[in-house]
Amino acid sequence: MPSSSPPERPRGPDAVFAALADPTRRQVLRSVAERGTATATELTGQVAVSRQAVVKHLQALAEAGLVAAERQGREQRYRLTPEPMADAVAWMADVGARWDVRLDRLRRRTSRRT
Repeated sequence: MPSSSPPERPRGPDAVFAALADPTRRQVLRSVAERGTATATELTGQVAVSRQAVVKHLQALAEAGLVAAERQGREQRYRLTPEPMADAVAWMADVGARWDVRLDRLRRRTSRRT
């Protein structure tokens, strides 16, 4: 019987979009960004989920590269790592620019016909 490997995790903008698809995860990320750094315990008071759920959301954000953890004593402190978000924004800007060019061509063609 062949062994099944776990599904491959998304990378790049796909990982960012997948991580940010969850509203609680966005709230956790926003809280980390506002605080500069935060522990799961500190974030628990800011979101309406358990500490264990906050930890899972932070792990998902870390897998997407949006936060990085650093051990301080018994806890992990999380900080924002903006590079993956910047890459996702650049991807969206590129796609938007391509659509702008297409729409402009369409406008010019339709205005010639009228």
